[in-house]
Amino acid sequence: MEANNMTETSFVSLNRSDLMAKEEDIDRASRSLKAMSHPLRLKILCVLGNREVSVQDIVENVGTSQSNISQHLAILRDKGILKSRKDANRVYYKVGDDRTLKLIEMMQHVFCSVH
Repeated sequence: MEANNMTETSFVSLNRSDLMAKEEDIDRASRSLKAMSHPLRLKILCVLGNREVSVQDIVENVGTSQSNISQHLAILRDKGILKSRKDANRVYYKVGDDRTLKLIEMMQHVFCSVH
């Protein structure tokens, strides 16, 4: 109960001017969550976890076409969620921010039956 009260207190202590000062943070979070909310993109993020994975390996693990995966990877990269690097003829992706990894871990803990 105490932890819940502390969370409520944290939200209550923010006044209107604090929220308005955080408008940029709210916009960034909203854009990121919108990009991650697509089932296939969320699955890609779960496949990546905290490691770097080639596009070919993502395709094998997610189970759809490479062109479809590439479109979704481009969206996640354009929103700043993923980073990529090219090595010879392979492209590797990883989650670009540890905060996003924490969010994915929390979602797995809350929504997935197996952790």
